[in-house]
Amino acid sequence: MPTALSADFYYLSNFRSALAWIDERYRDLLSDAEQAFIQHFAGLDLAAQALLVRLVMRKGPHFRASKLSYVEIGDIQAPAAQLLALGWLTDSALLTTEEVVALLRKDELLTHLPLADRRTSLKKSELLEQLLEAEHEPQPFAHWCPGLADSLYSLTIGELCNRLRLLFFGNLSQDWSEFVLAELGVLRYEPVAITADSRAFRSRQDLEDYLLLRELRLRFESGEAIDDMLATLSSFASANPYLQSRHAKLLFQFAQHLERQAEFEQALALYRRSDYGDARWRRIRVLEKLERHAEAHALALQVDAAPRHDQESQQVQRALPRLQRKLGLPAAKRRAAVAEARIELTLAQPEVGGVEYAVREHLHRDHAPVHYVENTLICSLFGLLCWEAVFAPLPGAFFHPFQSGPADLLSADFQPRREALFATCLARLDSHAYQAHIRTLYRDKFGTQSPFVFWGMLGEELLEQALACIPAAHLKACCQRLLRDLKANRAGMPDLIQFYPGEQRYRMIEVKGPGDRLQDNQKRWLEFCAEQGMPVEVCYVQWAQP
Repeated sequence: MPTALSADFYYLSNFRSALAWIDERYRDLLSDAEQAFIQHFAGLDLAAQALLVRLVMRKGPHFRASKLSYVEIGDIQAPAAQLLALGWLTDSALLTTEEVVALLRKDELLTHLPLADRRTSLKKSELLEQLLEAEHEPQPFAHWCPGLADSLYSLTIGELCNRLRLLFFGNLSQDWSEFVLAELGVLRYEPVAITADSRAFRSRQDLEDYLLLRELRLRFESGEAIDDMLATLSSFASANPYLQSRHAKLLFQFAQHLERQAEFEQALALYRRSDYGDARWRRIRVLEKLERHAEAHALALQVDAAPRHDQESQQVQRALPRLQRKLGLPAAKRRAAVAEARIELTLAQPEVGGVEYAVREHLHRDHAPVHYVENTLICSLFGLLCWEAVFAPLPGAFFHPFQSGPADLLSADFQPRREALFATCLARLDSHAYQAHIRTLYRDKFGTQSPFVFWGMLGEELLEQALACIPAAHLKACCQRLLRDLKANRAGMPDLIQFYPGEQRYRMIEVKGPGDRLQDNQKRWLEFCAEQGMPVEVCYVQWAQP
């Protein structure tokens, strides 16, 4: 059992906890180097452990000794010597011109580097250009600056520590600061029972596959030509659902890029392999661009018969008449658009704030308050009502204690895996029990990270007005719609909501400024509200002439 540490070493305590977590759950996946690191780390002096963790958590990999000052560690020479002996630090890393310039102040550049022009009026960027023109070979810091009384330590195990971080978090977007933010109370996470076999990666190959997909994504995002990456991406295969979803997304992004480059055949091939997002819809559009209208029409009919979500249905309903005209087929009867209830206002343009706030102020009454909620209110009510379903400890959902939501939140089987749990949660809406339940969750979970609840928006006054004025049947319909497609349906909701507490009713208001039009997801929500008998209006605003 590790010795309990003082509060000054909070970061080391957290790192030790992470290593213990990894060793317990992933020991069979660890490489020899990773196992050796965990073993040797435990045998280091306290100061050496602390120094290493400090460096791992800082932006590196190069650190000037003069910049490393930690009261709880004291003099760093002895702990650094231990790390140098293990090869976890080096004091002889070869630095490029750009790297050494980044480590030095301007006055140090002028004093210690081989510059032909040492005018103090020159900017640091101009000094860098001068050094680059000289084409210096990479060399150690001491060779660059022989007269500078300072040392440089370079971390050599950054990638190894990144792999350990990946094992702990299941991703590389989170870092060790999560421990600190949780400890300080800045972030609060829902405690979920995480068993030893609940982990993101089932094999070492899963880990390597994650890193491969990440490398391809970073190369793609940096603007690198994708030709050299296509073969690797196309041949990728994994049985891990977590990695399958990441692969499908990257395939889709590559296909989008190829489509924009008019490489339609290649784009079509990738869209066929991806089930991410609106890949089926993009296949229809690419087939149209290739003038393969019969194939596009056949796929559109297939999608129309079994759309995966409302957005796909909306898209294909627009495409079918166009394709039917191209093929000389009789046009199918289109569903009549829902007539919108309109409000037309002419307002003075405010000096600050958007059009939504101007409408809110105009419509607000003491007896009928108006709130700017957009997508936050319904999502928050859903999140509170269905808290235990969202945070259910299902296999593959939670890997570590710092998750704001389940890892499979946006996967196709998120709702089916929890169907019985969500049914129990929504059944509360069939009686008045849901109001007390939501109030209790609001009180007990306030501030806890959630993919649905917007605590900064949801004050007690707004919550009480919503519970009093929104009928349970309307809330249930909204929750069911969210569950049909969480990714798409969490957006597009009306901007404002006005409550009439004395009458226990409400209305929602979508606001459009001059020249603004309804977006597709907004049209879908408006149509849904009309179908459910939910009061919603569209407010079109013109600015009064000064």
